[in-house]
Amino acid sequence: MKKLILASASAIALMGLAACSDTDNTTTQGLPDQEQQAPMAQPEPTEPAPAPAPTE
Repeated sequence: MKKLILASASAIALMGLAACSDTDNTTTQGLPDQEQQAPMAQPEPTEPAPAPAPTE
């Protein structure tokens, strides 16, 4: 029973050390450069509606 508890505690400690390790040999690869998309066309400005004539 003592060996089982000792083995379990050792395994948990080993997993904890492996999870916090700084020696991760994985590398990240950047995405290939994507072509620039053409900018969206700006809508032409419209003239404001004429103001209503004042009524007397």
